[in-house]
Amino acid sequence: MRFVETTYDVADRIATITLNRPEKRNAWSPETEAEVREAFALAAADDAVRAIILTGAGSTFCVGADVTRIAGGRPPLPRFVGVTPPPGGDPPVEDLARRYSYILNIGRPVVAAINGAVAGVGLAVSLYCDLRFMVAGAKLAAAFPRRGLIAEHGSAWMLPRLIGPMNAADLLLSGRTIQAEEAQAMGLVRVLPAHGFRDAVRAYVADMVENCSPRSLRVIRRQLALAPLQSLSAAIELAETEQAATIDTADRHEGASAFLERRKPNFTGR
Repeated sequence: MRFVETTYDVADRIATITLNRPEKRNAWSPETEAEVREAFALAAADDAVRAIILTGAGSTFCVGADVTRIAGGRPPLPRFVGVTPPPGGDPPVEDLARRYSYILNIGRPVVAAINGAVAGVGLAVSLYCDLRFMVAGAKLAAAFPRRGLIAEHGSAWMLPRLIGPMNAADLLLSGRTIQAEEAQAMGLVRVLPAHGFRDAVRAYVADMVENCSPRSLRVIRRQLALAPLQSLSAAIELAETEQAATIDTADRHEGASAFLERRKPNFTGR
């Protein structure tokens, strides 16, 4: 696929997917959605990629759907049902194979670098990322009821689990706009200064990539994604199974050796 409304690049084992419509404040279009899915598929299939950053070009992350298409009577965004996740991840379960929840099934940590205003579908997509860093002073809104809409894309399921029922109801029912600092107080994001924001996010991800086993990250991410869908007993059983499978791996031996030798590990993902 030729990327037009996004960019995709890989450097130092980190893939960066950038929403690239700054003149439209990175408004989400069907083309953007298709390109983002393709970019995630490329990252998931690339053994050289150990983590993914999702961000926006310019001073905005994503202000939501491209309303010019809606106002102009253009076709709505496509409805994906039971979509198979991109290649490279674990076998999907239905809840991890939906329109945006497929992000949870990719075997790499995904970090949202929210470099400016975020709303609507842009916010919903960020909820499926493992971590959300947001630039200080930026605005966030789940303005669905103020646009005659409903809580889209699983946000009514995700938000209560991320920030609690009261905070979720506050954001979704009021549709009000808040700043990054209030979102941080809710536990939704972590705020970083505007100056050096992108470099700070990348440094965080680089530390993860350089010092953590990619195999461990894949399994832990899977555990985190499945946990809300499991009983405690099932979560413990999965942990026991995965722990047994880990003991004799190359990364487990390398982790122990690096610790004993007081050196940086050289993980291979095997």
